[in-house]
Amino acid sequence: MAGGSPRHNALAANVIAALVLEFRGKPCRVFSSDQRLAARGTEQYVYADVTVVCGTLRIQAGTTDVLENPTCLVEVLSPSTEAYDRGLKWEGYRSIPSLQDYVLISQHLPRIEHFKREPDGSWHYRVAEAGDRITLSNGATLVVDEIFAGVVELADERRS
Repeated sequence: MAGGSPRHNALAANVIAALVLEFRGKPCRVFSSDQRLAARGTEQYVYADVTVVCGTLRIQAGTTDVLENPTCLVEVLSPSTEAYDRGLKWEGYRSIPSLQDYVLISQHLPRIEHFKREPDGSWHYRVAEAGDRITLSNGATLVVDEIFAGVVELADERRS
Protein backbone atom coordinates (compact mmCIF):
# COMPACT_ATOMS: atom_id res chain seq x y z
CA MET A 1 0.00 0.00 0.00
CA ALA A 2 1.81 3.13 -1.18
CA GLY A 3 1.79 5.82 1.46
CA GLY A 4 0.93 3.43 4.30
CA SER A 5 1.02 4.60 7.91
CA PRO A 6 4.19 4.23 10.01
CA ARG A 7 2.58 1.30 11.85
CA HIS A 8 1.62 -0.41 8.57
CA ASN A 9 5.10 0.04 7.13
CA ALA A 10 6.87 -1.09 10.32
CA LEU A 11 4.80 -4.29 10.46
CA ALA A 12 5.53 -5.07 6.81
CA ALA A 13 9.25 -4.39 7.40
CA ASN A 14 9.28 -6.67 10.46
CA VAL A 15 7.68 -9.48 8.44
CA ILE A 16 10.22 -9.03 5.64
CA ALA A 17 13.12 -9.03 8.12
CA ALA A 18 11.84 -12.17 9.87
CA LEU A 19 11.32 -14.04 6.59
CA VAL A 20 14.68 -13.03 5.13
CA LEU A 21 16.35 -14.53 8.21
CA GLU A 22 14.17 -17.65 8.04
CA PHE A 23 15.11 -18.24 4.40
CA ARG A 24 18.85 -17.70 4.67
CA GLY A 25 20.47 -20.50 2.66
CA LYS A 26 17.12 -21.72 1.31
CA PRO A 27 15.74 -21.31 -2.24
CA CYS A 28 13.16 -18.71 -1.21
CA ARG A 29 13.03 -14.99 -2.01
CA VAL A 30 11.16 -12.25 -0.14
CA PHE A 31 9.77 -9.22 -2.00
CA SER A 32 8.34 -5.91 -0.83
CA SER A 33 5.05 -4.26 -1.76
CA ASP A 34 6.51 -3.02 -5.07
CA GLN A 35 6.31 -6.51 -6.58
CA ARG A 36 3.46 -6.92 -9.06
CA LEU A 37 1.60 -10.25 -9.08
CA ALA A 38 -0.68 -11.97 -11.54
CA ALA A 39 -3.92 -13.28 -10.10
CA ARG A 40 -6.51 -15.01 -12.30
CA GLY A 41 -4.00 -15.29 -15.13
CA THR A 42 -3.93 -11.94 -16.88
CA GLU A 43 -7.25 -10.69 -15.52
CA GLN A 44 -5.98 -9.11 -12.29
CA TYR A 45 -2.69 -7.53 -11.25
CA VAL A 46 -2.17 -6.89 -7.56
CA TYR A 47 0.49 -5.95 -5.04
CA ALA A 48 0.82 -7.69 -1.67
CA ASP A 49 2.63 -6.08 1.26
CA VAL A 50 5.05 -9.03 1.31
CA THR A 51 5.51 -11.75 -1.31
CA VAL A 52 7.51 -14.97 -1.00
CA VAL A 53 8.53 -17.24 -3.85
CA CYS A 54 10.22 -20.55 -3.07
CA GLY A 55 11.96 -22.19 -6.01
CA THR A 56 12.41 -20.71 -9.45
CA LEU A 57 10.80 -17.33 -10.13
CA ARG A 58 8.24 -17.49 -12.90
CA ILE A 59 7.66 -14.17 -14.69
CA GLN A 60 4.51 -13.73 -16.77
CA ALA A 61 5.15 -13.95 -20.52
CA GLY A 62 5.40 -10.57 -22.19
CA THR A 63 6.39 -8.81 -18.95
CA THR A 64 9.59 -8.30 -17.00
CA ASP A 65 8.07 -7.68 -13.59
CA VAL A 66 4.92 -9.73 -12.99
CA LEU A 67 5.37 -12.77 -10.75
CA GLU A 68 3.14 -15.75 -11.44
CA ASN A 69 4.17 -18.16 -8.69
CA PRO A 70 4.09 -16.70 -5.18
CA THR A 71 4.03 -19.31 -2.44
CA CYS A 72 3.16 -16.93 0.42
CA LEU A 73 1.41 -13.55 0.44
CA VAL A 74 1.16 -11.22 3.43
CA GLU A 75 -1.18 -8.28 3.85
CA VAL A 76 -1.06 -5.77 6.70
CA LEU A 77 -4.68 -4.80 7.25
CA SER A 78 -5.63 -1.13 6.94
CA PRO A 79 -9.06 0.41 7.48
CA SER A 80 -9.18 1.46 3.83
CA THR A 81 -8.15 -1.93 2.38
CA GLU A 82 -9.25 -4.60 4.87
CA ALA A 83 -12.51 -5.46 3.10
CA TYR A 84 -10.67 -5.81 -0.24
CA ASP A 85 -7.84 -7.87 1.34
CA ARG A 86 -10.43 -10.25 2.83
CA GLY A 87 -12.74 -10.23 -0.19
CA LEU A 88 -11.94 -9.72 -3.88
CA LYS A 89 -8.18 -9.71 -3.42
CA TRP A 90 -8.29 -12.96 -1.42
CA GLU A 91 -10.56 -14.45 -4.07
CA GLY A 92 -7.95 -13.60 -6.71
CA TYR A 93 -5.13 -14.97 -4.57
CA ARG A 94 -6.93 -18.31 -4.16
CA SER A 95 -6.79 -18.70 -7.96
CA ILE A 96 -2.96 -18.79 -7.88
CA PRO A 97 -2.01 -22.49 -8.00
CA SER A 98 1.40 -21.99 -6.32
CA LEU A 99 0.01 -20.10 -3.31
CA GLN A 100 0.30 -22.10 -0.09
CA ASP A 101 -0.06 -19.42 2.62
CA TYR A 102 -2.04 -16.21 2.98
CA VAL A 103 -1.23 -14.15 6.07
CA LEU A 104 -3.18 -11.18 7.43
CA ILE A 105 -1.54 -8.91 10.03
CA SER A 106 -3.66 -6.68 12.25
CA GLN A 107 -2.41 -3.14 12.80
CA HIS A 108 -4.38 -2.65 15.98
CA LEU A 109 -3.55 -5.63 18.16
CA PRO A 110 -0.93 -8.40 18.14
CA ARG A 111 -2.82 -10.79 15.88
CA ILE A 112 -1.85 -12.77 12.80
CA GLU A 113 -4.40 -14.71 10.74
CA HIS A 114 -3.10 -17.56 8.62
CA PHE A 115 -4.80 -19.38 5.75
CA LYS A 116 -2.86 -22.50 4.77
CA ARG A 117 -3.66 -24.56 1.67
CA GLU A 118 -4.24 -28.22 2.46
CA PRO A 119 -3.25 -31.07 0.09
CA ASP A 120 -6.89 -31.37 -1.05
CA GLY A 121 -6.93 -27.67 -2.04
CA SER A 122 -9.05 -26.50 0.88
CA TRP A 123 -7.83 -23.74 3.18
CA HIS A 124 -7.19 -24.16 6.92
CA TYR A 125 -7.64 -20.98 9.01
CA ARG A 126 -5.76 -20.24 12.23
CA VAL A 127 -5.33 -17.16 14.43
CA ALA A 128 -2.15 -16.47 16.40
CA GLU A 129 -2.03 -13.82 19.11
CA ALA A 130 0.53 -12.49 21.60
CA GLY A 131 2.86 -15.26 22.76
CA ASP A 132 2.05 -17.46 19.75
CA ARG A 133 3.51 -18.16 16.30
CA ILE A 134 2.46 -19.44 12.93
CA THR A 135 4.35 -21.90 10.77
CA LEU A 136 4.16 -21.48 7.02
CA SER A 137 3.98 -24.39 4.59
CA ASN A 138 7.67 -23.92 3.77
CA GLY A 139 8.62 -24.32 7.45
CA ALA A 140 9.29 -20.64 8.21
CA THR A 141 7.79 -19.28 11.40
CA LEU A 142 6.41 -15.86 12.23
CA VAL A 143 6.45 -15.09 15.96
CA VAL A 144 3.67 -12.65 16.84
CA ASP A 145 5.66 -10.86 19.56
CA GLU A 146 8.63 -10.37 17.21
CA ILE A 147 6.50 -9.02 14.37
CA PHE A 148 4.86 -6.51 16.71
CA ALA A 149 8.04 -5.55 18.63
CA GLY A 150 8.51 -1.78 18.57
CA VAL A 151 5.29 -1.21 16.64
CA VAL A 152 2.70 -0.79 19.39
CA GLU A 153 3.89 2.71 20.34
CA LEU A 154 3.58 4.02 16.78
CA ALA A 155 0.52 6.11 15.95
CA ASP A 156 -2.58 4.05 15.24
CA GLU A 157 -3.97 4.83 11.77
CA ARG A 158 -7.54 4.77 13.14
CA ARG A 159 -6.74 7.59 15.58
CA SER A 160 -4.42 9.75 13.44
